[in-house]
Amino acid sequence: MTIRIIQDNCIGCGACVIACPFGAIMQADAKAFISEACTMCGACLKSCPVNTIVRETAEKKVSMDKAKADYAGVWVYIEQTAGRIRGVSHELLGEGRKLADAMKQELAAVLIGDNVAALAKDIFASGADKIYLVEGAEYSHYTTDAFTAALHDLITTYRPNVLLLGATNDGRDLAPRLACRVGTGLTADCTGLDIDAGTGLVAWTRPAFGGNIMATILCPDHRPQMGTVRPKVFKQPVPDYTRTGEIVNIASKVNTENIRTRFIELLQVCTTSCNLEEAEIIVSGGRGMCSAENFQLIEDLAEALGGTVAASRAAVDAGWKPALHQVGQTGKTVGPKIYIACGISGAIQHLAGMSASDIVIAINKDPDAPIFKMADYGIVADAMEVLPIMLEELRNTKAG
Repeated sequence: MTIRIIQDNCIGCGACVIACPFGAIMQADAKAFISEACTMCGACLKSCPVNTIVRETAEKKVSMDKAKADYAGVWVYIEQTAGRIRGVSHELLGEGRKLADAMKQELAAVLIGDNVAALAKDIFASGADKIYLVEGAEYSHYTTDAFTAALHDLITTYRPNVLLLGATNDGRDLAPRLACRVGTGLTADCTGLDIDAGTGLVAWTRPAFGGNIMATILCPDHRPQMGTVRPKVFKQPVPDYTRTGEIVNIASKVNTENIRTRFIELLQVCTTSCNLEEAEIIVSGGRGMCSAENFQLIEDLAEALGGTVAASRAAVDAGWKPALHQVGQTGKTVGPKIYIACGISGAIQHLAGMSASDIVIAINKDPDAPIFKMADYGIVADAMEVLPIMLEELRNTKAG
């Protein structure tokens, strides 16, 4: 139940301001408005000479609740490129399976692309019950207009309760546009998913205030409940290729004339050395490397290990490595088998980006550096002295 003032009819007489015993009605620009201090006592209703204050019953809320009941199912948007599903999509299928089971609902995947039906077996193996498949030449490369239109059509037709997307470059572009189009909320860059015991809603957890606190966000009034999840936060499920499911083929309704961008050429500005989310071994450097020239040691060690080069925000801000290599709260979230932190003190923002690593090896000359609290193995020494020794040992081992 709520009390509101019909602004178009308000004459600004001030009678309701005087009548309110709680001071919850104020006046501005010759109009009265009700603040959050209102207790819905109703004292203002009879005071209005033009009957512009009304009490609304719960009928509207009942209607909204009924509409929300029409939404069911957990959906995962599948990112794929060059005929290969990105790892974050498998991670989300694993977590989506847990959410769907807890909510006793169906887990569905949304696969959009050109000639991508062959990927269905991998999607079912990761836990999906159903796949909504949209194929067409207009989806051969990701474009905001085409993919937003396709997903918007699916949502309005099939009404999912929950939609999960990866917090990748494409996901961060697609999700807010889609949330605005369907009129729902979006929790971005989540690092945790759960079911709220009191409401049964998805509890989206994400870092806030520079990673100093973890905020849990609910979306009680709108559907679908949407969120983007950082890659490598969750582990990929063990695939079960005995699983099968239903494929729903959806005819494309996208008009190519409405796609405002045109693919001309793919430029490889960064090779696999920048693909931090998929890397199994990462060698990362921080402020303790002292200069861009010293990062050659990081690159040599990564090459010897068959790994990938990363950097802390301090190293990126100093211009020693491009932002594509940054790991942390404002960079990429990684979860390799081995993470070697060289000259990185371990600020909370950096730890948030690499905490999912299986094994952490830290090299820092400060014995009290926070990175050692997370490290499985720690070396208290100057990274510039340790890295050449490690390289020599690796090369000798390979030579032998």
